[in-house]
Amino acid sequence: MRPVLVYTLCRIGLFGVTLLVLLLLGLHNPFVLIIASFVISGVASYVLLSKQRDAVSERISGKIDRPKPQSD
Repeated sequence: MRPVLVYTLCRIGLFGVTLLVLLLLGLHNPFVLIIASFVISGVASYVLLSKQRDAVSERISGKIDRPKPQSD
C-alpha cells in the first residue's frame, strides 16, 4: 500500500503547487485555474514521478500475478 500512497500524495502535491503558481501568476478564473493545473500537473507527474509510478505498477502486478488458492 505504501507505493500507492506515496504516488497519490506526490500527485496531489504537484497539483497544489501548480495551482498555487498559476494563482500567483494571475490566473483567477476558477474553472480555467483548475483545468490548467490538472493538465500541467499531469504532464509534470508523467515526467517527474516515473519511479513512483513504476513502483505502483510493480505492486499491482505482483498482487494480480499471485496464484489464488484452489478450493476443492
